[in-house]
Parts: sequence; structure tokens; C-alpha cells
Amino acid sequence: MIALKKILLIEDNPNDIELTLEALAEHNLANRVVILNDGVEAIEYLHYEGSYKNREKENPAVILMDIKMPRMDGIEVLQKIKTSNELKTIPVVMLTSSREEPDLKKCYDLGVNAYVVKPVNFKDFFEAVKTLGIFWAVLNEIPNN
Repeated sequence: MIALKKILLIEDNPNDIELTLEALAEHNLANRVVILNDGVEAIEYLHYEGSYKNREKENPAVILMDIKMPRMDGIEVLQKIKTSNELKTIPVVMLTSSREEPDLKKCYDLGVNAYVVKPVNFKDFFEAVKTLGIFWAVLNEIPNN
């Protein structure tokens, strides 16, 4: 039996976290979701530092990340991931409310795999997250590091 890799959700808004988890659960995705609330925590998690130094040695199947977060924003985290030999193959999906062209361009310049603007409508948000979860956590193949 193949173990399912985790989905890493980096989001500081409790409502968006709850909606994302509900959308993933509704489609019966069995992947465990690890929730981190800011960019500093995300980098510590990915590099096995701080309170994550003893976590299981495995990269997530996908990172779903907001841009606007405290301490370190999503663009800074994306840059650190995509310039790291150990992390650069992890798919990163920006799941954000930012429709700003500079944010979009910067993310693609840094190597983001997808940029999804959070729909304002609840039903549309739910559908977007379900589709992301199925594709990136189940169907997409990435090399083992």
C-alpha cells in the first residue's frame, strides 16, 4: 500500500483554513493536512527546525499557501522553497485573495506551480479547493528527494 503524502496548508485566516479542510474532506481525500499559520513556521517545518526538528522525514505532496501572512509572507516562502535543492520540486499553489498583477508575476517568476485567486463565493471556493486537492495531492507525480 502506498502511503499518501501530506498536504501542507500555510494560511493565517481561520475561516479559510476551515473552508479548505471541509472542501478537501468532502471529496474524501485521505491525505493528512498539516496547517501552519505563517511563513516562518513554514520554513521551520520544511527544514526540520525548531519544534519540527523531529518530524517525519518527508516532503508534502503539495503546498497550498496564502500570500498575505504575518512574520514572512508567501512570496518570501516561495522564494526560499524554489531556491532550495531539497524543496524546489514540491508543487506550490498560491491560494490567495490577491489579484495584484505584481504578486502574480513575482510568483511565476519564482517558479510557482499555480496561482489561484480565492473566490468570494463560498461554493466556488469549495470547488476550487476540491479540484486543487485532487490534482496536486492525488494525480500529480513528483520525484522523490
